[in-house]
Amino acid sequence: MTTRAETNAAPVVPEPLPPDDTDAWYAPDVREQDEVSPGVVVTVRRAGSGFRYEVREPVLSAADADALSTVESYFDGAHVERPRTREGAVERMEGGFDAKHRRVIDRLVDATPASRRRIEYHALSSLACFDDLTPYALDPRIDVADVTSDGVVVHTDDYAPASTALDPDPEYLDRFTSERVERHTVRFHEFEIPVIVYREHLLGTDPFTTKYAVREPDLLPGDERLIEVCKERVWETGVEGVVEDRVEFVRDRARSLLARQLTVRNTTEWVDAARYRLRSALAELDLAVPPVDHRFADDRLDDLLYYVLRDLVGYGKLTVPIRDHTLEDIEANRVDERVKVLPRADLGHDGRVPTNLAFDSEAAFVNVVTQLAADDGVELNASNPSAKVNVDPDGTGLHDADDTIRCAVALPTISEDGPHISIRKQSADAMTPIDLVERDSLPTELVALLWLLYESHGVVLFSGPTGAGKTTLMNAHMPFIPYRDRPISIDEGSREVRIPHETGVSLTTRDHERDHRRVTMADLMTQCNYLNPDVEVIAEINTGASFETFAETLNTGHGVIGTTHADDIESLVNRVIEKGLPTYLLDEIDLVVFPRHVDGERYVGEVVEFVDDPVGTDRDRGGTIRKGGTTIHWNSVCRRRPDGSFDFAYEHPQFGDDERRVDTGILDRLASLRDESVPAVEDAFHRRHRYVQYLVREGLTDFDELFAILADLETNEAATVERLRRRAGRDEPAHLEVDTGEQ
Repeated sequence: MTTRAETNAAPVVPEPLPPDDTDAWYAPDVREQDEVSPGVVVTVRRAGSGFRYEVREPVLSAADADALSTVESYFDGAHVERPRTREGAVERMEGGFDAKHRRVIDRLVDATPASRRRIEYHALSSLACFDDLTPYALDPRIDVADVTSDGVVVHTDDYAPASTALDPDPEYLDRFTSERVERHTVRFHEFEIPVIVYREHLLGTDPFTTKYAVREPDLLPGDERLIEVCKERVWETGVEGVVEDRVEFVRDRARSLLARQLTVRNTTEWVDAARYRLRSALAELDLAVPPVDHRFADDRLDDLLYYVLRDLVGYGKLTVPIRDHTLEDIEANRVDERVKVLPRADLGHDGRVPTNLAFDSEAAFVNVVTQLAADDGVELNASNPSAKVNVDPDGTGLHDADDTIRCAVALPTISEDGPHISIRKQSADAMTPIDLVERDSLPTELVALLWLLYESHGVVLFSGPTGAGKTTLMNAHMPFIPYRDRPISIDEGSREVRIPHETGVSLTTRDHERDHRRVTMADLMTQCNYLNPDVEVIAEINTGASFETFAETLNTGHGVIGTTHADDIESLVNRVIEKGLPTYLLDEIDLVVFPRHVDGERYVGEVVEFVDDPVGTDRDRGGTIRKGGTTIHWNSVCRRRPDGSFDFAYEHPQFGDDERRVDTGILDRLASLRDESVPAVEDAFHRRHRYVQYLVREGLTDFDELFAILADLETNEAATVERLRRRAGRDEPAHLEVDTGEQ
């Protein structure tokens, strides 16, 4: 029997459940619902045979929408750089507007804190992010976005495919699908400029998929005009005497001018001035918060100052790429075309990539071209429209301490589509053989062989196309020249040579006049002989004068190390003949190293020696070249196999590593250079090979430290070996054997 109390009892309602719960009676089709960002809710629903991805963004009232329209109208002429990747979009939405942008919004919007947050979200999304794609970028669960004829379909971690309300071709879809490869900053005086390298995954839009973007400061409407006026007034400033610090002078003058322009500009806006005075009066009555001390944000002044310094004491649009240590080459070919850069191979992305930088006027392009030439003392004009220059550190903060850039520049006189610039940058941190071995660029046996040749004043040539790593290989082994010897580098490429010796000297030709006459290679040869060199370094043996110098140096008895452009042994022979040198001089070269650059990897492809008779023909290691009645024999000392390993010229591979005999004529050459027997030279080779293996195990990749250790070994090998053993914290009798000098 039912009681009255039971009859009048209220109906039982199920307890509240999340919408994505399968027992939620009020949302049976909801599979997932989350807040991916404050105020942004994502719902995944079951829809037919698939899913539906829905987004709910902060809702604006009519007043909020009017305020948003006012903000968007004001920023319509502003330069606000949008993110290049989804990671950048998330960071932008989390970080919000910069201080200078918030200050403008403070003047334009009068709303409650909640309304202000909603307005800022939509303003960020439409002005500084991906607009309609912004909420989708904020959801980390979206893995793939695909475009169909009906719209955009997304794939999340758990649900795919899920249709969206987006149009088939939404704006910024290429950025939404991009992936950040790496990010770093580049220092320009007191400014740290962000740089990103990213990869696009949207096909059919650009032949380049990997790109390089410089994130320079954003500008407000009218800022570009302020910058131009400031540059003109700084340029026209009269000075008395000599300006000792050009950068400091421009910085102080520009800061003063910009601060004055910003203050005058703000105070002439009567609405803003009236608000400022009213707020000051109310603050005195404790009815409002006092206004800030001045009418512009500090970061706005700094941003404007950056552009003035960039154009007046930097290199315009190329300022950041030139200072970026991750780049190897920079190329600007014509106006209104993207500047291309070549990142260093060790960063994991190879080949030329476009940037977001371009010269928008020929005048600005010409200014950078002439400035680069002027920094090396070369004046470009109609009669001298092109030049090859080197820009060295000059103590003004324009470059890093040991950075050197090599430039080919030209005015429109000889370039059909306008000026062009090609910049090759030498890394400030010189690599060591240990770095190269760790990157599988060459074997330890070759390092030991080059060690012997460098210290024995041999003749070594590094030959290959531009960018193959010739200079890197040559420089890496420079510590092997004994510290007591005197290496002297000559010719224009000498500034690329890293000589750690106190006794070293670099001599260079100049393309401009000095004392009404040119400095020639013959002048340098004469000067070099007076300096009593042990080893001469001739980088870039390419011109007729440098080949002639190379030939003359071979007859002096000095050691010779150099680089040239030829990608194989036959091309090298052809170049020598083309330059008019006798082929018998090839017999004076002890070793030729051919580096290669393939698919982002730089490695030694082959190492060749010239011999009287072909050697090792049974192992297909020799060859013959016939030119004009002359027969030239060569032998491969080392070559890289297709699997990436190296085939060094050992005679008996069945012996232990330290006992295999070197099957090459280079030992005979070294025996003659060192005035020792061939067995003694081979013992020295194996001893140095063990040292190289030890240095590789210990990871000794510092250039100066390697030079110091090698100098210590030459001074007192026994004491140095003992110190190395203590440093390693273990005994190494099988690997570090002391040379007692007994044969």
